[in-house]
Amino acid sequence: MKLRGQHALPILVMVLAFGALAAAQAKQPAKSSAAKAKKISVHFVEPKNNASVTSPVHMKFAADGIEISPVPPGDPKETRPGVAHYHVGIDQNCLPAGKNIVKGTPSWVHFGDGKDVFDSQLTPGKHKLALQLGDDLHNTLPGACQVITVNVK
Repeated sequence: MKLRGQHALPILVMVLAFGALAAAQAKQPAKSSAAKAKKISVHFVEPKNNASVTSPVHMKFAADGIEISPVPPGDPKETRPGVAHYHVGIDQNCLPAGKNIVKGTPSWVHFGDGKDVFDSQLTPGKHKLALQLGDDLHNTLPGACQVITVNVK
């Protein structure tokens, strides 16, 4: 009988501790689906904004909150969730979300192969570079664009 009494106190402490933990978790507000969703962003690693550069201009890109992947071969009819590729607009502004970047547009370079580097011949002077993410159908993603300015010597 004495043995049972010795085990009762540790068991009671454990039950009370688990109860307190469960109560504390119940008091925490549930995270909204927006808070759970990853924020998508894109940026130039090189060059930096307002950099003085020489031609060909070397560009390197990065993205957060999304997977960068080549567009599937053929003519995709639907998009893969959470997957995108880069587009660079030379002397362009960001396009609105959902806008289709038509392949073959001279002012936009597509990276449907999934690459994140690019060298481009630019004339001397100031140039605006827009880096924008697009889905498998080349439609722009909300909030996934950065514009920088470079001065080509």
